[in-house]
Amino acid sequence: MGNKILHAFLFVWVKLHALLPLSVLYILSDILYFFIYKVGKYRLKVVRTNLTESFPDKSTEELRKIEKEFYQHFCDYIIETIKLAHISFEEVKKRALLKNPEIIEQVIDEGHSTIFMLMGHYGNWEWFSHATGLFPETKIYQIYRPLNNKAFDKLFIYLRTRFGSVGIKKHETVRDILKLKRDKKRAGVIFLQDQAPGGEESYWTHFLNHETAFFTGSERIARKQNIPVLFLDVQKEKRGYYNVEMIVMTRTPQDTPEYQITEEYSRRLENMIMRNPAYWLWTHKRWKNKREQK
Repeated sequence: MGNKILHAFLFVWVKLHALLPLSVLYILSDILYFFIYKVGKYRLKVVRTNLTESFPDKSTEELRKIEKEFYQHFCDYIIETIKLAHISFEEVKKRALLKNPEIIEQVIDEGHSTIFMLMGHYGNWEWFSHATGLFPETKIYQIYRPLNNKAFDKLFIYLRTRFGSVGIKKHETVRDILKLKRDKKRAGVIFLQDQAPGGEESYWTHFLNHETAFFTGSERIARKQNIPVLFLDVQKEKRGYYNVEMIVMTRTPQDTPEYQITEEYSRRLENMIMRNPAYWLWTHKRWKNKREQK
């Protein structure tokens, strides 16, 4: 009962705020920035440590500039995600521009019913949930980890699927993808996979000045089922405007050496972050686990 009441409250609260135009919501974002960064110092120690260790050649002044821009963007991300509850398809299509959607149909028309799209927590990944509406015959699926709080989980599912995208729970990924492939459904499956906590199924590489473990699940499935893999390169043009360029990493993953896809993904993600570091999600303890020395 408690989760139902909380969900009802969150849903109404989000819906009401989403009715506001983005120009007003960005004013609220500026206020939120003051309280999250200046007053509450939300995860500031984690963010500062991550930035300092990732960019040892940058001065303190440069790092503080990135830090401030990150928190400004982080607050924008929050209000933009809220806006998903009441934004038209036409508006979000302009604000989250998919530069070359024809790539999806081209690769599928080559004989592949399913495509993997690898994406980092960069820019505003939530706004690209509208992508299904761009393809008359292909549906977009998103791999996600269910939130512990059921009310918040239900709210995010609503926001992410409002334009027709479908969520796949992380622990059901293999089963659902095999079913899509077996049924020959035209599907683009998005994996948000910045890095892994470490373990036997991780691939370690040098990334942002750290020894970093990356998930290998998407590569292992792609190589076994010969599913083409794309990288989604995101740029933030200005406040409230993003674009994505889809880059084909491989059309025939079964012919690639083990970990080549994951290594290429890590390099592309790193280059994207270094292009403008402020738009990556720095609030996680991304390097708390260390590589075991053998």
